Amino acid sequence: MNLPNKLTVVRMILAPIYLLLMIIEFPFHYLVALIVFAVAAITDSLDGKIARKNNQITTFGKLVDPIADKMLTTAALLAFMQEGWCSIWIVMIVLTREFAVTSVRLIASIQGVAIPANYWGKAKTVSQMVFTILIMFMAQLDESFSLFANFGWFTLARVSNILLWITAILTVVSGITYLINGKKFIDFSK
Repeated sequence: MNLPNKLTVVRMILAPIYLLLMIIEFPFHYLVALIVFAVAAITDSLDGKIARKNNQITTFGKLVDPIADKMLTTAALLAFMQEGWCSIWIVMIVLTREFAVTSVRLIASIQGVAIPANYWGKAKTVSQMVFTILIMFMAQLDESFSLFANFGWFTLARVSNILLWITAILTVVSGITYLINGKKFIDFSK
């Protein structure tokens, strides 16, 4: 197994560890979870770059890398939903898009076609990673220093939901764009 694929597997292992760290309460658990999430997000950035640079692109990587990404972002959404920081509708939108895109990606793979990622998909991924880290950072500040104690309506849950709705909108746009592009590359009649 090459290095990019090992990094993908590491991300898959880190996803449930991250979720566990978010759920179990101990001092600075949000900060520890943030660090684990950030390391996992870095592996997401590195595995593709290393694979392309060293000509190590594999079928395993093409199929499993997106699954590892979805495991990580789903773990964050589930943790945030449990904390009251994420609307269930955001989770539904994100998961629906991911299932739809993954289905099209699998159909394309079976037909020997690779549908290129688009700008909106990259914007969605970056927003998910950055906003997740930002929300966890604010959660740790709120837990340690009562960051939102004197802001009334402006709570961590509201800030988190606003950020995640931005991601949900990007998710819808990227999903629609991907599906439209997919119609150009694959034969849905097979």
